[in-house]
Amino acid sequence: MIDSEAAPGSMAAQRWLTFAGGVMAAASVALSAYAAHAASGAGQASLQAAAAIAFGHGLALAALSRLARRRLAIIALAAMVLGTLLFSGGVVVAHVAGVPARTAPFGGSLLIVAWLAWAMDALRR
Repeated sequence: MIDSEAAPGSMAAQRWLTFAGGVMAAASVALSAYAAHAASGAGQASLQAAAAIAFGHGLALAALSRLARRRLAIIALAAMVLGTLLFSGGVVVAHVAGVPARTAPFGGSLLIVAWLAWAMDALRR
């Protein structure tokens, strides 16, 4: 079975995923402060939602990365990084540039798939 044992390079992947989680959580705090002090109305609400998604997934990455030993788990967490960047980053770019958040739906969908992949990996433990 492809995911039955530790994936090669899983320790390095764990370190990078933990790092990404910490950076995402820190960036989300900054984004939340920006939303609170520099945005208003619908923009403020959108930025706060993006900050909440980034913070939650940053914490999840920091906590779960140590458990990611098999390929599926590592892929799931990497998908969380990408999904968060597409969702939260897309909302921020949309706010700053005044354009629709075109990547946010893809990011949100990828986050859902990532969590389902994490759940599938948990059943295989």
